[in-house]
Amino acid sequence: MAHNGSPAGEAPTGVLQQQLDTPSRVDEVTDRLITAIAIGEYLPGARLPGERDLAAYLGAGRMTVRAALARLVERGLLETRRGRGGGSFVRQQWPDSSTEAVGRTLAGRLDELRVHCDAVCRLQGAVCRAAAEARTDRDIAVLRQRLDDYRNAPTGLAAQQADSRLHLAISEAAHNDVLAQVLNDLRARVSIGAPAHLWGEPATMRATEARALREHELIVAAIADGRADDADALARAHGTIDFGHIMTAMRRAGLPAD
Repeated sequence: MAHNGSPAGEAPTGVLQQQLDTPSRVDEVTDRLITAIAIGEYLPGARLPGERDLAAYLGAGRMTVRAALARLVERGLLETRRGRGGGSFVRQQWPDSSTEAVGRTLAGRLDELRVHCDAVCRLQGAVCRAAAEARTDRDIAVLRQRLDDYRNAPTGLAAQQADSRLHLAISEAAHNDVLAQVLNDLRARVSIGAPAHLWGEPATMRATEARALREHELIVAAIADGRADDADALARAHGTIDFGHIMTAMRRAGLPAD
């Protein structure tokens, strides 16, 4: 009988290496998830994607993601709920213990994030321009309803979800699936932990939500009126919110932000 070099009852070394990356990789994924929570990709009360989806987003093995999630539970950032509707849920956003991880993660990706955020702003402008040119009466009605939903949403997770629905309605009003998909792919590259819209930390959240409401109102009005140039310019300016959150997080982590 062939001997694989592993003690009886243990999986071959090669299998274990496929299941669990090196400890440094677990550290990296842990830092990224901590940062994603801190800067508001996942707000308190939000459920994280499942292990399979997180592994795909992060380019890591499922066992690595599982080990990282367990660390976040130990640190009190997540809680695990069982049964239907269960999963990993955010408990707190940015305790002091998260600051070093945020600094390591953002410092290592800042140039990349800057370029991708700029690209998102430009493409978001193109989507809003297309929406202003192609919107129907039904699209306008949906946009105004989504705007009202955002206006009336409580701060935090509910506002973030309402914002996502509004942006989805804008993409649908453009009637260009290719343009919408390219924008979604670019947004995913800005993501730290998963393709979710950054929402900032608690200290800046209410002010950002108020700014977003003002800008949403202007963008929806421009689309409804068919003012394509205005819709494009307004959407580009609106897109700078995400990189602003990253810069704010850099400063809080004690790193230079220019």
